[in-house]
Parts: sequence; C-alpha cells; structure tokens
Amino acid sequence: MTNLACETKGTAISRTLRHAPLFAGVSAAQLTRIGSITVLKTLAKGDYLFREGLTVHGVYVVRKGAIKLHRVNALGKEQVIHVYRAMESLAEESLLSDTGYPADACATEPTQVLLIQKAGFLAMLKREPDLALCLLRSMDRHLQLLVGLLDDLTLKDVKTRFANWLIQQCPDPESRKPVIIHLTSTKRVLAAELGTVSETLSRTVAKFRDLQLLSVDGDTVTLLCPVRLAELFGNSINTTTTSTGTGCAG
Repeated sequence: MTNLACETKGTAISRTLRHAPLFAGVSAAQLTRIGSITVLKTLAKGDYLFREGLTVHGVYVVRKGAIKLHRVNALGKEQVIHVYRAMESLAEESLLSDTGYPADACATEPTQVLLIQKAGFLAMLKREPDLALCLLRSMDRHLQLLVGLLDDLTLKDVKTRFANWLIQQCPDPESRKPVIIHLTSTKRVLAAELGTVSETLSRTVAKFRDLQLLSVDGDTVTLLCPVRLAELFGNSINTTTTSTGTGCAG
C-alpha cells in the first residue's frame, strides 16, 4: 500500500510538471531531476500556502484547485493580485529574495500544489543554466499580469474589467455562438480579483444580462455572443451601448 501511494504521488508530480507552462521545453531527464526535489502539498479551503514576508521555501505549481495571491492594507481592504489555477506557477520571483514572499497566498477551494524546494532547485540552476530561461519566461508572464492589473485598476471601469475577464476565460472570443464558462471561484473572490466588491459585480452582471450579453445559471455563465462582447469591450462598454450589429443569432 505504501509503495502504491508513493507511486501514485510520484505520477501526479511528474504529470503536473510535464504540463506546467513553467517547464515547457524541458527535457524528460530534467523533469525527473526536478521531480526528485518536489513535494506534494494539500490545502483545505482557506489554508495559507505562505504569508507575506515569510521565508521562501521554493517555487509552487498548482496541481488542482486555486491559490489566491493577495495583499491586505491597514484598513483591511484586500487586493487580489491573481488567482492561480491548475498548472500555473507562482513565487518564481521570490526564489532569490532576502525579504520573503511579497504577498499572502491562500487556497480558495480544496487545492493541491507542488513545492519545488528552493535549495535543490537553486543547485540545479547552477548546474543547468538553461533552466533559468524557464524562470525568465515565467517571470515575464507575471510582469505582464501585473502591468495588466495596474492598467485595469487605474484606466478601466468595473464593466470593462469584467468583460476583459470573461473574454480571457472564453475558449473562442471570436465565436458568434453561445459559449459556456464555468466559474471556479466564488463571487466574492472574483469581485476581489476584479478590484471591486460583490455588490458592484452583481450589478455589472445584471447590466450585462440586460444587454443580452450573457445568462447565468448557478456557477455557469453563458456568453450569448462572445464576439459582440469583445467588440463592446473595445468600446469601453459604457451604459449607453446598445449595438447589435455583429450579426449574432439571438
């Protein structure tokens, strides 16, 4: 039983590493060596993966579930930086930090993550510098994410931010047919990710419903015509928009 459990855990680790964008292009031999310094961690909803300022233990890859990276100010207001989901990596930028993690990270649902342990990974990077390119690519993605967040919070209203989020989740933003999106987080978490509160998000959803952009059934959102939403998003989706000139059925 113990050997079977170890084998199952090892299979889960290797499969996750193989599909993580962080390690795109890495050889099978390198993935095996990375797997040997990786441990699987399980978190319940609300458990913290790490806290701001604490000692860095390594790089994380989400296997399943979701990890919310966020900061809270002195008044208790939370700003969600990003919600990391399956196969996404986090904390690469902290690997060489002397000041600890830059924010808090907690599970928004039952979650499993891989911890690629710091000491072993740094030793690998010294021996195999091509792996550093993986970190640089990933850190570039994180930088773009932060720039996008700054742009959203300073230059866009909530309707535009929500439309942008929906388009990012949509597998085919140019579709003229309905597309289903399954929400993987609560309304409160999504609102915080968009830099707003639940009540404002609810009003925004109602507005989009009135504009016949979407329908909602529990945790399922149906974009009635994604390309129309994308076109309206390009025009800032203001409250006077009534255009239906995209030719969508409905």
